[in-house]
Amino acid sequence: MQSEAWAPFGEGRGGLFENPVLSQIATAHGKTTAQIMLRWNLQRGVVVIPKSVHRERMEQNLDVFDFSLTDEEMAQIATLDTKTSSFFSHADPAMVQWFAKMVVSMTARRRRRAGSTRSRTIEPGSIVRAYRSFR
Repeated sequence: MQSEAWAPFGEGRGGLFENPVLSQIATAHGKTTAQIMLRWNLQRGVVVIPKSVHRERMEQNLDVFDFSLTDEEMAQIATLDTKTSSFFSHADPAMVQWFAKMVVSMTARRRRRAGSTRSRTIEPGSIVRAYRSFR
């Protein structure tokens, strides 16, 4: 199974782009804090799919393969992990259930738009069970 960084920048929440640790490392490498975050994930074997509508940022997001973070820098960045989600509590059963229902709804909508005739029904409970098994 391959891990993916969904929203690797956390949508800019929590001041990540201004974080002093990330800023210091970025300056040392002549990179942006966003590039440091992407590189950190890549060096950990995590697939990153950053979103941007700005050409300059898209180019920057691809420009992360000409440097490596040191073991010390990797460890410094790892200490920034708060073990909480910027989006919702993964420990809250009500939120997990809400998320599962949203996924089911979005999947059904996509299938309708695509004209799919698949009759398979996805139950929110199956998504919740799958989600919990990967935690």
